[in-house]
Amino acid sequence: MSMNEEQIYSGSCACGNVIFNVNGELSGITYCHCTQCQKASGHYVASTSANIADFELLSDSSLRWYQSSKNAKRGFCSNCGSNLFWKLSVEDEIGIWPGSLDNSPKLKSIEHIFCSSIPSHYEIKDDLPKHEFFPGYENESDIYGIKK
Repeated sequence: MSMNEEQIYSGSCACGNVIFNVNGELSGITYCHCTQCQKASGHYVASTSANIADFELLSDSSLRWYQSSKNAKRGFCSNCGSNLFWKLSVEDEIGIWPGSLDNSPKLKSIEHIFCSSIPSHYEIKDDLPKHEFFPGYENESDIYGIKK
């Protein structure tokens, strides 16, 4: 892709009531093992992210946001139940669950976070960096890397 070509990614929920585009870069995949992601997905979560200025909702009739903590919320389709997004209140990025993206873009896996919360029924067997909490932080009070 040349420097002047714009990257456009599209995505949706399973029923198609929530449709979005990303008109820019997507980050590499982070695997989150925190207890909130476990509850939301039934396991751990893979997430990419985009600059919020590059994110566009084309249809959001059934998009609902759940305030999962003081600093973060999660977006899902209230019709089909698809988990789609997460958003920190202080960041200019939106987390996107890559399974919601069309055409399975090639994204590189970059890290595991909240390894301190991994349950006993699985273990990580790859060589990606593993962080006990949010990268650069050392305890659960820094759950989303937001300094108090």
